[in-house]
Amino acid sequence: MSITSFLKSTLTALALVTGGSLFAQGTPINAAAFDALVAQGPVASADAIAASTWASKIKQAGTLRLGGTQTSNLFSLLNEKDNRLRGFDAGLAQLITRYILGDAAKFQFTQVTSSTREQVLINDQVDMVLATYSITPARAEKISFAGPYYTSQAGVLVKANNKTIQSYNDLAGKKAATQAGSTGPAILAQFAPKAIVQEFQTHQEALDALRQGRVDAYVTDHTLLLNALSLGSGDAKLAGAPFGAQDPYGIGLPKGSDGVAFINAFLKQLQADGTWAKLWTI
Repeated sequence: MSITSFLKSTLTALALVTGGSLFAQGTPINAAAFDALVAQGPVASADAIAASTWASKIKQAGTLRLGGTQTSNLFSLLNEKDNRLRGFDAGLAQLITRYILGDAAKFQFTQVTSSTREQVLINDQVDMVLATYSITPARAEKISFAGPYYTSQAGVLVKANNKTIQSYNDLAGKKAATQAGSTGPAILAQFAPKAIVQEFQTHQEALDALRQGRVDAYVTDHTLLLNALSLGSGDAKLAGAPFGAQDPYGIGLPKGSDGVAFINAFLKQLQADGTWAKLWTI
């Protein structure tokens, strides 16, 4: 089974198990279970490392340079009490680190945004980017992607007391926030061409604009909006169901890197031993 086929079947199964929602909104990650799962992750053989120029470079350096985020409750959130990153993206990154270096903590973290993800790879500032990174043809011209390891559609977030916007069909003439450099502007152009689009550099800036009433809605990946709800105080809600094409998330790598084959083989291993599903449901 291909990674993509596995992804579709697993997400469907998990949705059924959780009653149709892949996330328990407002439920924190089980830190102890997360840490234990990562600590038990597989370690690559010397032959597997030697067969990959990308992995060999990291092994020789003794550190994996990771581009990621630290503000997503669902994907990668920094716990200020123990200075640990936890979440689905964070877990995959740490499992890859352990697979290559034998220690999940041996990574050097660089904060990235939607506008900087390609550039840090092009400039050789990081070895990989794992940050809810949508695979698009334009991005694939500049970098390479392993995966996909997850898919998401678009969603609309509005203030909890908003009664006029029920879905993207109601965005005509409304101020709609989205992230610059993300897939959001293209989604709005396709599904809500009469919306007044306002682009922000970061997810948090777009959320702040919505909560402060400077925009009427925020359109981005549905999972990022679920994350906002999980961290929020009940002042926002989703308007309508997810919409648009399935948006595949990949792991960004330098253009032409043989790390693509190395990571894809590792993702299949996580599929086979059940780690992928366990990480998703912690």
